[in-house]
Amino acid sequence: MKIIYMGTPDFSVGALESLILAGHEVTAVVTQPDKAKGRGGQVQCSPVKECAVRHGLPVLQPVRIKTPESIEELRKYEADVYVVAAFGQILPSQLLAIPKFGCINIHASLLPKYRGAAPINQCIIDGEKETGVTIMQMDAGVDTGDILAQKKVIIEDKETAQTLFDKLSRAGAALIVETLPFIERGEITPIRQDGRLASHVKMMDKSAGKIDWTRDAAYIERLVRGLNPWPSAFTFYQGKSVKIWRSDALNPEVVNTAEPGTLIAVAKDFFDVACGKGILRVYELQLEGKRRMDTKSFLLGSQWKAGMRLGSSD
Repeated sequence: MKIIYMGTPDFSVGALESLILAGHEVTAVVTQPDKAKGRGGQVQCSPVKECAVRHGLPVLQPVRIKTPESIEELRKYEADVYVVAAFGQILPSQLLAIPKFGCINIHASLLPKYRGAAPINQCIIDGEKETGVTIMQMDAGVDTGDILAQKKVIIEDKETAQTLFDKLSRAGAALIVETLPFIERGEITPIRQDGRLASHVKMMDKSAGKIDWTRDAAYIERLVRGLNPWPSAFTFYQGKSVKIWRSDALNPEVVNTAEPGTLIAVAKDFFDVACGKGILRVYELQLEGKRRMDTKSFLLGSQWKAGMRLGSSD
């Protein structure tokens, strides 16, 4: 099939590579504009653009894909279908109607649950045991179109957003290649989503990672994994942020006598923090301005001891 591919982050690269490897003709790749990143403000292109350039594919980077100019530019490229994976802009109805088979989205959840921008993070935070990818026929709504195919993926006990991201990227890349021939032959019966089962996840920002120590330890441990590597779970000590990278939840149903956020034990290679219920045992952390390190290494150069309180940014 002739395909225009739309995507931006690492998640989208695997599907583009798989479509090329499967012999489909990718006539153009659409991705977000290059952006300045980091303290030096160096301009960087998206992972999808890097992939497209490696394969010698035409790249379009509209600031706003809804403009008449952007739509007319896309009309210049032949396509039986548009394949979209974490592109980052909402497609207007004029674009949805251009290709013969419409626009197909690779979404990183088992729709209708976890519509929106951060399904991978949220399903870990919520304690889900499985998630997956959905191939969806796009319509004018946000992740509301008919389901064409799905593939389940198990969420492991210590799954992080990064490890799940990688698994779902691979699953989506395989599923889109499996599904396109059935779409081309008209052998798929679309399944309408049940909106009553839907949930919507907003875009994550850095504030999502601030730890509320009055929450139970099991939730905080899932927050740590669900926001690893970005935006990361964090707390404060003496006005400096402390990122928590790896932890365990102990005695999740026990109510502590200590105030939430209090260090109740400091050992050789971990420390325990009182939560609303249970204890968070921390194995890896990062003090503001310092490198990420295991707790054993951190404690060698610190004066942390039982009775300290975490949580205040003052």
